[in-house]
Amino acid sequence: MKRTVLIFLIMMLMATGWSQSAARHSSTSKGSVYISWGWNRAIYTNSNIWFKGGDYNFVLYQVKAHDRPTFPVSYHNYLQPNRLTIPQTNFRMGYFIKDNLAIVIADDHMKYVMDNGQDVMMKGTITRPGKFFGTYSGPKTLTRDFLLFEHTNGLNYLNVEIEKYYTWHHSAKGTQVSGILGGGTGILYPKTDVTLMDYPENDQFHVTGFGLSARAGVRVTFMDRVFAKLENKVGYINMPDILLHASDIKGGAHQAFCYTQFTGMIGFSLNTGKKQKK
Repeated sequence: MKRTVLIFLIMMLMATGWSQSAARHSSTSKGSVYISWGWNRAIYTNSNIWFKGGDYNFVLYQVKAHDRPTFPVSYHNYLQPNRLTIPQTNFRMGYFIKDNLAIVIADDHMKYVMDNGQDVMMKGTITRPGKFFGTYSGPKTLTRDFLLFEHTNGLNYLNVEIEKYYTWHHSAKGTQVSGILGGGTGILYPKTDVTLMDYPENDQFHVTGFGLSARAGVRVTFMDRVFAKLENKVGYINMPDILLHASDIKGGAHQAFCYTQFTGMIGFSLNTGKKQKK
């Protein structure tokens, strides 16, 4: 359903925008609207993860994780309508409240995968009967039978931002080159895939915490309508309420980390505002 709505919205904006092509405006004028879609790669800092449930209470220190891009890069994986949200994607819609200043709503669909087989420090206790029963205060290898920990459907950062545009070039034919600075805040709404010991895994979307972010980039617009942009986004994520099990089983996790995200996007601008003065 989400994919269908996005496709329909893009098509409607394109149709409306081209029907107004007789009036040329700057793509960053007050009143202009844009929509964009793209893909990302992300790098995460190590993090401490605290697990607390009815029969366990322990912390894993300096846990490593990576993103999970979709390969191969192909029409099937990246542009086929029923698969648009499977890769690591970005959606943004912006409205210019002033010339060169926009409010943006965004969904950064990243993926976070804990590295299995790594050695970490573990401190705490497990009182659940079985092979992992005991008190821990030392190195621990994170084997698959002990813990699988992923935000792979995805690490969804739903955010609101303010972004400022700096026009470096704008030709009479509507080619515009702009620098972008932006920042904002939002919530994390992941569908976390966790298997801890022999507990049944959780598989629910859930608001887990909040994020803060800032970004910088370059946007090239053609005919004051269609654009491509490259951006680098950095941020902080804090998730104190990660679901681990089904709702009838006590247990949760808490982690916080920083990230950097590299994004390439394409989009379309609907220019409803007045043309900027030169």
